[in-house]
Amino acid sequence: MTARFHAAAIAADVAVGSTSAIAVAQEVLARLAAYDAIQPQVWISRVAPDALLDAARAIDARVAAGEHLPLAGVPFAVKDNIDVAGLETTAACPAFAYRPQASATVVDRLLAAGALCVGKTNLDQFATGLVGTRSPYGAPRNAHNLAYVSGGSSSGSAVAVAAGLVAFALGTDTAGSGRVPAAFNHLIGFKPSKGRWSTQGLVPACRTIDCITVFTDDTADARLIDGVIAGFDVADPFSKPLADRTVLPRRIGVPRRDQRVFFGDAQAEYLYERALATLAGIGELVEIDIDPLREAAQLLYGGPWVAERTAAIAGLLARDPDAIDPVVREVVAPGANIDAVTLFRGIYRLAELKRGADLMWQDIDLLAFPTTGTTYRVAELAAAPIALNSNLGAYTNFVNLLDMAAVAVPAGARDNATGFGITLIGPADTDRALLDVADTYLAAAALPPSPPLDKEGRMDTVKLAVVGAHLKDMPLHWQLTSRNATFVGAFETAPTYRLYAIADSVPPKPALVHDEDGAAIQLEVYELGVAEFGSFTVEVPAPLAIGTVTLADGSSVKGFVAEPRALAGAQDITALGGWRAYIAQRG
Repeated sequence: MTARFHAAAIAADVAVGSTSAIAVAQEVLARLAAYDAIQPQVWISRVAPDALLDAARAIDARVAAGEHLPLAGVPFAVKDNIDVAGLETTAACPAFAYRPQASATVVDRLLAAGALCVGKTNLDQFATGLVGTRSPYGAPRNAHNLAYVSGGSSSGSAVAVAAGLVAFALGTDTAGSGRVPAAFNHLIGFKPSKGRWSTQGLVPACRTIDCITVFTDDTADARLIDGVIAGFDVADPFSKPLADRTVLPRRIGVPRRDQRVFFGDAQAEYLYERALATLAGIGELVEIDIDPLREAAQLLYGGPWVAERTAAIAGLLARDPDAIDPVVREVVAPGANIDAVTLFRGIYRLAELKRGADLMWQDIDLLAFPTTGTTYRVAELAAAPIALNSNLGAYTNFVNLLDMAAVAVPAGARDNATGFGITLIGPADTDRALLDVADTYLAAAALPPSPPLDKEGRMDTVKLAVVGAHLKDMPLHWQLTSRNATFVGAFETAPTYRLYAIADSVPPKPALVHDEDGAAIQLEVYELGVAEFGSFTVEVPAPLAIGTVTLADGSSVKGFVAEPRALAGAQDITALGGWRAYIAQRG
């Protein structure tokens, strides 16, 4: 497993000269190149390598000049609904994209502290979703099991940290988007109180309750980032003066047993019970009625707050609705029909529910809920995108509406390596205190290390390399699309293959043959379910076959190979580098 970066350790090493920002940047570039072969869809845009190295040199110069930089040389990523000067902001919608003149306040503060911005990460479009599958740039998958969702909407940010590509990544959280991906990928997901971190430069989802968040591997890094970012920003009308309240975990609120929902996920239920047993050694567990919290949560997507999402993209929705992901459009479009009477009734009811929630803190000190009750495969989300997404928000949707702070922490792994987590929730301004409780819990839980990264797929899916008639826009590509194959990326083989055009084949087909005196051949990689891969293999005609193909980075995938008889009368086209060049040459 690629070791995860740690912000505090990097900054300390750069400060004393035991490493340099340029060395860190070079390591980042190597890791990015390796992981691009697995999940290039983690990113929407990245800083060019030369520019990244130049930025690292500038940090080293600042350190050499004696400047104190709490994040010297620390690589980070930014969810692509937060502005970074020099990079487009897309919110995962190409038709919405713009190039900001200035960075968001939070990004400026990180850069001033010496952090190194690597790029912009993928997300559920317009931060509408808890799954990570609603993006035209592809669906980032769980770093530990590629068949499963990464969680959203801050999907790419969570995977970038879990895969060891950056030390921390900014996300956002309206309904749980900074917590759900943390749980699935064995991370800390720190969601500050509303107004603690500036949202200036953020593409809003629900502007009145949006929070910018951070994913880290440990609580120490979350504290470090909060120390740099937190503070009043006059440019943000929702910013508030910094405050910190103490929380001691004497009485810990948990859902009543009859209100705990795990959607049939027995392992999640077991892991939550185990987490509660650990928490019982820290404070008294108090079962509470969570129906008022559930009612507040329903206002987010089942009430007038949908109209706030509509307001954020009203112009695009009116002029080019087809540019919006169909599922996102289905969620957001109804907000245009919510009238002011409905909105004010919702505001009044939320005020009543918040008063009840505020009184709740007289009886308990904090809440400890499952972050999510279950997780899903990517294929399952494709079949029921709205209903299953809703399930993932069962324990998260109320938090921002009721003005609470939260930190999601790991609580174990399922047998399929996906993460289960709990979220510690407290009143506004208990952010740092919740991190202290998280430390106490994690020390007592003594969890094993997170599972290794999934680099090949855990046999829920199979990656298949195609070199000829199955390439995109080629005559047999339909055999992949009819099986819901997902495009992974365009790659090259190791330089040990030769490519031939088989004689008299209809449609024209190539033969890829291993040869130590060969060259790198261009190909495309697709991902199919195991059953779909099996049905595809059955249809492969002789003299072609499915074997194992080695890619340029040394990894292996399944792919087309050929029997020796395929070379009878065949034309060696290796020098062309790939099938597309051969077809173009034929005219």
